[in-house]
Amino acid sequence: MHTGLKITAFAAALAATFGTAYGVGQGIDPVVDEKTPPRHDTHTEAEEKGGGTGHATEPAGGLQISENGYTLDLRTPSVTAGDRAELRFVIRDDKGRAVTAYRREHEKELHLIVASRDLVTYRHLHPTRAADGTWSIPVDLPRAGGYRVFADFTPAQKNAENLTLGADLAAAGPYEPQRLPAPGATARINGYEVRLDGALRPGTAEELKLKVSRDGRPVTDLQPYLGAYGHLVALRSGDLAYLHVHPNGEPGDGTTRPGPGISFTATAPSSGSYRLFLDFKHAGEVHTAAFTVRAGTAAAAEPSAAETRPEAHESTGAHGH
Repeated sequence: MHTGLKITAFAAALAATFGTAYGVGQGIDPVVDEKTPPRHDTHTEAEEKGGGTGHATEPAGGLQISENGYTLDLRTPSVTAGDRAELRFVIRDDKGRAVTAYRREHEKELHLIVASRDLVTYRHLHPTRAADGTWSIPVDLPRAGGYRVFADFTPAQKNAENLTLGADLAAAGPYEPQRLPAPGATARINGYEVRLDGALRPGTAEELKLKVSRDGRPVTDLQPYLGAYGHLVALRSGDLAYLHVHPNGEPGDGTTRPGPGISFTATAPSSGSYRLFLDFKHAGEVHTAAFTVRAGTAAAAEPSAAETRPEAHESTGAHGH
């Protein structure tokens, strides 16, 4: 951690939001929502022609506030760290009108990710949409600094594509950035141990395998979450580029088992460091394990000190698990 660096109120938030982004801190504050069905995987041109299997390379999302005629209008550009506030936003079309019709994906019309610029705080939320198209959800950000808000949705329009739009959010208060933990292959959270096997490579689809155990025993009765036995979000350190990660298999397909292994396919858009957040559900509770990986480098053999520190699962009144 950078010691002696204390910036107050909006100076901190603006510095984190618009200045050089710091790496990931040494813990996470996960908030996740209930299970939803999987998004259909896309396939490579080679697979469609019978030449093999795999997933199409998808560009990173969340770096733009507007794309394909749609704009994320964040009505709550700032909050105070530690205070509960209502986060409000609108998705607007190319004529400035609020979008009120969406395709349901993962049982929801829109999925919201909120992550701090140093990737210490992480939220996976599902807000409520009013009739006029305004989305809202209570949020409590415990640390001051810059945040990125990601809206993942598909408009209910013919030939509309899935979009991930991003906007900056500032949390006022004393700010102390944290460094990126060293890459590690093991994360421990709430008594669970999750082991990562695989590499994230620039421009190449690679399989990431995660294995969940508890008290030294493999967990073989994971419960579906977001239509799969795990959900993985990957964010690039620095600009927080949002990666689309596909689960391999789904509950009820006759081959995918409920643990201990969970498999994903992901493609890194570039070299660099990434933070992976794995949500999995067991015994009625959703837990989030976090890893630091470097694109092009296999997972490290030993966990970092940050990965071995237990983290309490945080929940809000917005939804339960």
